[in-house]
Amino acid sequence: MRLEIPEIETSAQLTSQEYVYARLRNAIMVGAIPTGTSLTMRGVAEQLGLSPTPIREALRRLSSEQAITPQDNRRMLVPEMTAGRFEDLVATRTVLERHAAERALPYVSGVRVQDLRAIDDKMDEAIAAQDYDRLTRLNQDFHRKLYQANPDLVAMPLIESIWLQLGPFHRELIKNVSDFYVVDHHKAILNALDERNAEALVTAIEGDIQDGVVAAGRVKIAAGV
Repeated sequence: MRLEIPEIETSAQLTSQEYVYARLRNAIMVGAIPTGTSLTMRGVAEQLGLSPTPIREALRRLSSEQAITPQDNRRMLVPEMTAGRFEDLVATRTVLERHAAERALPYVSGVRVQDLRAIDDKMDEAIAAQDYDRLTRLNQDFHRKLYQANPDLVAMPLIESIWLQLGPFHRELIKNVSDFYVVDHHKAILNALDERNAEALVTAIEGDIQDGVVAAGRVKIAAGV
């Protein structure tokens, strides 16, 4: 099976190992590579037109981040989601992102709120166009933009690790998220930022995580489909 590995922005400073790692990591994080997908060094190398050496290092790093798991046949697997793992990832994400949002609030400027509102508008357009890949990227951009207002932020790699592990499963759910996502929590986040209301902000962040995809994920896991 040919993999869907989206292109990413690159630079001359990136080594081939760094480029492969960044590209595969992005593909998994946005859910372009589905759960249950088997990866081989040779297959990925042939698709990217590279030697197996940088592929081997990229897969090793992704394995250490629990984005993929090694198999007995020397393949790597994008793991299926289980109920226990899902609940633990969601709980960890909630704690980390509530913390990151609250710590960012004192540094959020009016200009940053405008930028966040522009991202949210693009998300609305992506929903209307049913462009779910773009929607996933924009959602991550929205949260990253908010948290990175804090110049002393240290939690972003941890948060992105959770996104990485949730990405493929999240992508399976997003088409049906409107069945569960009744409140637009991004609008609530923006209102809380306008009002400088920390309590409302962390409540909106938790609602954004817990509603929608999480509700849909629990239904999917319970149904075993």
